[in-house]
Amino acid sequence: MSLIDKPHLDRAHVLALLRDMIRVRMFEEKCAELYTQQKIRGFLHLYDGEEAIAAGVIPVLGPQDRIVATYREHGHALVRGVPMTTVLAEMYGKAEGCSGGRGGSMHLFDAATNFFGGNAIVGGGLPLAAGLALADRMRGEANVTACFFGEGAVAEGEFHESMNLAELWDLPVLFVCENNGYAMGSALARTEAQTDIQQKAESYGITSRVVDGMDVVAVEAASREAIAQIRETGRPVFLECRTYRFRAHSMFDAQLYREKAEIEQWRKKGPIVRFQGWLLENGLIHDSDVSEIERAVDAEIAEAVAFAEAGTWEPVEDLTKHVLGPQPDPPTTPALSGKTVEITYREAVKQAIRDAMIRDDRVFLMGEDVGAYGGCYAVSKGLMDEFGQDRIRDTPLSESGFTGAGIGAAAVGMRPIVELMTVNFSLLALDQIMNTAATIRHMSGGQFGVPVVIRMATGAGKQLAAQHSHSLEGWYGHIPGLKVLTPATLEDARGMLWTALEDPDPVLIFENVMLYNNTGQIDEAAGPVDISKAAVRREGTDISLITYGGSLFKVLAAAEELAEAGISAEVIDLRTLRPLDDATIMASVNKTRRAIIIDEGWRTGSISAEISARIMEQALWSLDAPVGRVCAEEVPIPYPKHLEDASIPQTPGIVAAARALLGR
Repeated sequence: MSLIDKPHLDRAHVLALLRDMIRVRMFEEKCAELYTQQKIRGFLHLYDGEEAIAAGVIPVLGPQDRIVATYREHGHALVRGVPMTTVLAEMYGKAEGCSGGRGGSMHLFDAATNFFGGNAIVGGGLPLAAGLALADRMRGEANVTACFFGEGAVAEGEFHESMNLAELWDLPVLFVCENNGYAMGSALARTEAQTDIQQKAESYGITSRVVDGMDVVAVEAASREAIAQIRETGRPVFLECRTYRFRAHSMFDAQLYREKAEIEQWRKKGPIVRFQGWLLENGLIHDSDVSEIERAVDAEIAEAVAFAEAGTWEPVEDLTKHVLGPQPDPPTTPALSGKTVEITYREAVKQAIRDAMIRDDRVFLMGEDVGAYGGCYAVSKGLMDEFGQDRIRDTPLSESGFTGAGIGAAAVGMRPIVELMTVNFSLLALDQIMNTAATIRHMSGGQFGVPVVIRMATGAGKQLAAQHSHSLEGWYGHIPGLKVLTPATLEDARGMLWTALEDPDPVLIFENVMLYNNTGQIDEAAGPVDISKAAVRREGTDISLITYGGSLFKVLAAAEELAEAGISAEVIDLRTLRPLDDATIMASVNKTRRAIIIDEGWRTGSISAEISARIMEQALWSLDAPVGRVCAEEVPIPYPKHLEDASIPQTPGIVAAARALLGR
């Protein structure tokens, strides 16, 4: 370690270190009191005993560096400079809180200090931190992202996925493991085959160090060296800070898993006792200095309590704020040239990606085999040769890790297109999609948005059997904070991506596998399309056939067959499953007075059930018959072709359902 990296233990510096630790400790003691008074609710995880880590690491970071914390993040937030007043108001749930009252104790966010929040999902912040650092790496910015997590997180797949990504891509992340020995209530030796945690990071080739997490000077020294190394090399460093939490995992915890004597033994070597005693013993400070710090913190706490008590509750009328960001105007549809080209659906998606990459340097594609291989469905074939490996980025088989990295990169201004090979693989990334992408805007009170686009193949028909033939887009349509698109036509395959990349919110695009080889004519000037509206693909007067994605062309074929029998069917292409375009649906149903919903998802709990319910709520008195549904059979999709065909909607079944509803 060079002299410039070493802590300078002059009087001002040691007082600052001691002040940070005492401030965190006293604040949390007050929080524990307020919790017993039911002023603070939910889970309350206290940092008591671990203060040396926040105090030793965070002041070494620069103002442009970023922090991703855990659910035990009060100390991190306070040391970073988030005002105590707004931290406590957030814990009260008041509108003046640092997250607008939307996050609570486990989700403190503060954009002004680049504090990217606590995370209630164990290990959930690791991929986010990798993504923040990825954005810096791609833009050539010399920032560091510090990611704090407990030793329990090292058992999570996201830990290993993030370690691999950070080393593979040379990401400037400082990983700080706050090893307090117990995760929640199980000692490390009972849950980990290898209890030397730094070795886990070291096994990925990451520079790793162990430091006494109860010694604030040792933590600071290790942090200075690590951060200097990251700034010099742009590569990750891992610090395992061995510490101990004196209080329970949370205020609900009865602590039946450890003896009181063990806690008292650790308290005798706690970070404040140890550092304060050493300073006094060596005459670097005096008792009066400690008293002055405590008086100042007492006053600050009193001010914070008064601020939180006087804070206001967000009005119920604002309940739906910060679910989505400010909505952009619909895109201007370009004037058609009148010249058409023949193109496949696959090529339309590829050209959409290519156009986006040319238009905007922030756009990049990442996913399994999207580069050298050209994509599982050959959508990205040739793009790596054109744009390079940095922007057409092959990822490991780690869906949660690289999806979370895409989310993190989007949160700081990049425009990633994340490709998940198939919809069933997306379930491995569901944590990141639902708990981070869909919620971070809400939990941060609108401070952070995630303009990420996540594409995936969906649907049956390729004889891929039960694990590769899901239609789960309706599941994602259940989650507030997401937009869910299902392009069926060439124009939508090409134009939806353009619009989605300009949206402030996470957009999921589901591409049905049976559409990739579809061929048709498209205008050479085709451009962005409105993603907020359903489309009437065929006018009709007798019955509304409502569908999306891969079923559209089956429904159009059914409408043609019905027309030959004198039945005029109107075909509605939903295009977007969240938010649903109720106006177009109800206008059609009010006209035809009958409706059938065709959905390749399973019937029970499906998007078709939601649409049926909305029709009942909004257009019941227009109906001349119950709403019908044609859905996938309630079986895992079979492998044999004849059984696969029988398990999902087909044109003859749609025709039969329409005839039955009309009594013909």
